[in-house]
Amino acid sequence: HPWVGDHPLSPKSVIRDMYERALTFTELVSHYELARTEGIVLRYLASAYKALDHTVPDDLKSEDLQDLIEWLGEMVRQVDSSLLDEWEQLANPEEMTAEEAQEKADQVRPVTANARAFRVLVRNAMFRRVELAALDQVDELGEMDADAGWDADAWGEAMDGYWDEYDDLGTGPDARGPKLLIIEEEPQNALWRVRQIFDDPNDDHDWGISAEVDLTASDAEGRAVVRVTD
Repeated sequence: HPWVGDHPLSPKSVIRDMYERALTFTELVSHYELARTEGIVLRYLASAYKALDHTVPDDLKSEDLQDLIEWLGEMVRQVDSSLLDEWEQLANPEEMTAEEAQEKADQVRPVTANARAFRVLVRNAMFRRVELAALDQVDELGEMDADAGWDADAWGEAMDGYWDEYDDLGTGPDARGPKLLIIEEEPQNALWRVRQIFDDPNDDHDWGISAEVDLTASDAEGRAVVRVTD
């Protein structure tokens, strides 16, 4: 494939970019114009998942690494589960017959079925908004949330209030940590209510982003459907 050289890729950079920017596979392909090579990229991501899952000893897998592995595997499955189902059958032949493996491959597993991976999707989607807010990129925020009534002007007005009080918005490990993300699950309403708290310089933690996650829509689209509310 002579065009592959047009887009030099490395496993670490691609996975890190997708993870940190909360990109779906479709968004990755569109952003980097990889339509001609998307099959290669997907197999490449599947191989990265297999390597991480089976070559890193369990006792060396941190919580963050385990989250990434679960997210990566689920992302690949949502696009083409056969890339992993066949491999998992070979790795664990006693767990299912060939017929059962094919039946499993023909089924589309809801993205919310893997709770750990889905929480990672939600967390990344929320934190991506924090990163954009910290860079004052309200136009990109508006593109993400205009359908929910949060266009660039709305984001700009909201962030002006924050910048009147603080001169910095943290995006480091503490800002991404679990203490600043609140998830309230409402399975009876097929809904999660989420609050991503800002890591302000004074540790006041009064500012943040509130959103609702529509579980039904998420399953339909194979991604975390986040609707900013406040």
